[in-house]
Amino acid sequence: MILDSKIPEGPLADKWTKHKFNVKLVNPANKRKYDVIVVGTGLAGASAAASLAELGYNVKAFCFQDSPRRAHSIAAQGGINAAKNYQNDGDSVYRLFYDTIKGGDYRAREGNVYRLAEVSVNIIDQCVAQGVPFAREYGGLLANRSFGGAQVSRTFYAKGQTGQQLLLGAYSALSRQVANGKVKLYPRTEMMDVVMIDGKARGIVTRNLITGAIESHSAHAVLLCTGGYGNVFFLSTNAMGSNVTAAWRAHKKGAFFSNPSFTQIHPTCIPVSGDHQSKLTLMSESLRNDGRVWVPATVETAEKLRKGQITANDIKEEDRDYYLERKYPSFGNLVPRDVASRNAKYVCDEGRGVNETGEAVFLDFRDAIKRDGRNVIEAKYGNLFDMYMQITGDNPYEVPMMIYPAVHYTMGGLWVDYNLMTTIPGLYALGEANFSDHGANRLGASALMQGLADGYFVIPYTIGDYLASNSADRIPVDHPEFKKAEKEVSDRLQKLLSIKGEKTVDYFHKKLGKIMWDYCGMARTEEGLTKAKAMIKELKKEFWTNVNVLGSNEELNLSLEKANRVSDFLELGELMVDDALHRNESCGGHFREEYQTPEGEALRDDENFAYVAAWKYLGEGQEEELHKEPLVFENVKLTQRSYK
Repeated sequence: MILDSKIPEGPLADKWTKHKFNVKLVNPANKRKYDVIVVGTGLAGASAAASLAELGYNVKAFCFQDSPRRAHSIAAQGGINAAKNYQNDGDSVYRLFYDTIKGGDYRAREGNVYRLAEVSVNIIDQCVAQGVPFAREYGGLLANRSFGGAQVSRTFYAKGQTGQQLLLGAYSALSRQVANGKVKLYPRTEMMDVVMIDGKARGIVTRNLITGAIESHSAHAVLLCTGGYGNVFFLSTNAMGSNVTAAWRAHKKGAFFSNPSFTQIHPTCIPVSGDHQSKLTLMSESLRNDGRVWVPATVETAEKLRKGQITANDIKEEDRDYYLERKYPSFGNLVPRDVASRNAKYVCDEGRGVNETGEAVFLDFRDAIKRDGRNVIEAKYGNLFDMYMQITGDNPYEVPMMIYPAVHYTMGGLWVDYNLMTTIPGLYALGEANFSDHGANRLGASALMQGLADGYFVIPYTIGDYLASNSADRIPVDHPEFKKAEKEVSDRLQKLLSIKGEKTVDYFHKKLGKIMWDYCGMARTEEGLTKAKAMIKELKKEFWTNVNVLGSNEELNLSLEKANRVSDFLELGELMVDDALHRNESCGGHFREEYQTPEGEALRDDENFAYVAAWKYLGEGQEEELHKEPLVFENVKLTQRSYK
């Protein structure tokens, strides 16, 4: 199959404008004849559902949470990028485009990324109009701060809770359409499968999480806005409910899955404290504006620190190694996330880690508090400092924070074209659920930008092109294909319940997570990945013979929910390993130890790997088939990334 990205011809800056003119339109009177299903109600889902309903389409929106406001988008802290250049510091749409392409280590499409930078400026206006309380400077203008991988200040923020405020804005727009009767909301409902009729996506099968009822829903198009798959690692900064099931079931119906091994390890998270933990906590990248990252200069000093013989404040300035400032003087502590994470691992591997496990570095605000005063720092980061204090018991105004990298975001996802359509006609993927904009490493504050760009400003144009070419006839949910899909879902759930093994679902999830972190995490090798593949195969076999899922389907059953999701994670984990194993290069978050520069940086192989890896599911127990979409760079020169 030839993967057609449908990138428009012509100059980069004109592509989106030209494309919007060339796509087919559905006239206002006909829009009410079409039904659209939106799965997921985070920033991408809520904005898409609200926008499509506003245009006149009939929308059904599904979320497994009890309210769209609980979508994981709410957890985003630091900000959202936009090329407004309010600071007059040299920013532009092209610079945001370039920073994003470079930050992703040249593994993203130019056309998609430029469009993202182009519409970023509209997002801020949209959100301000909704009443999102962005931080403002003394004169009333919107404030900006810096994030990693950029030398300009383009990040708009609402203290340390930007995701929450943006989601409340999108939720208010969604609620308005619910009240108008244009959106029907289905909370506590999980998508279990995509229904295909005549080769097109025509609906979904869901499970009511309260009653266990298996139900079908028909539509003319289906939008998956279901977020990322970071919980394959068990411990991540994602909400515990975040999962890959919707995307994975679509994959098994024919949607190609792209670059699954491109996962982001966030450098500033609260370190793991023990086996009792079920998730990790993010400390916003914005903290690296004022916090300085350091470890003791010698292993001996670090050992004293770990043994409790000295404290961080006892260590003199000359005995501290501000290793990011030392190695990357141009960007300092604001290098991209993959670079900051790898360097934290390096210094800890050298024996200079600062907590009891040896897997933590310091993020120190001493100098910023001296320079600006505690009140200024509290105004910027107060809620983040409070959160850190409540979790660790340490006061970051008085002692440095301890941080360590953790799984945070996934750049991989369902393959989509320029219209955000997957390889299944009528099935779209938006936001973190698709692969399209961030290459091998996402820059900080760009996830919110992409989710809202896709939902507010891309899909409202592109979905019309598909619907205008298809009949508005509705398909009833008693169609044989819906009944067949319902039976397959029910049979799978009953199979999980009937195993009656000896191990809990969490036992398998934790084991999978450890395999993934050890062999397909921050550093990867051919030997380790080969070992991981065999271990996952064995674990999957044990899962289907020895898992113990309590209760029944016809009730609220968290054990069954988890088992259903973990069964998909086990299959995804194997594909992630395959993807990492086939890519004999290092790029962004994918770091193969065999492929690095003498300075320990990622060493790309543009001659052989400048492509999107798109995997096709061939059936149970079969190896997936690799398809390649070549990446063409006409505006950016491929170079070795440098942040020095």
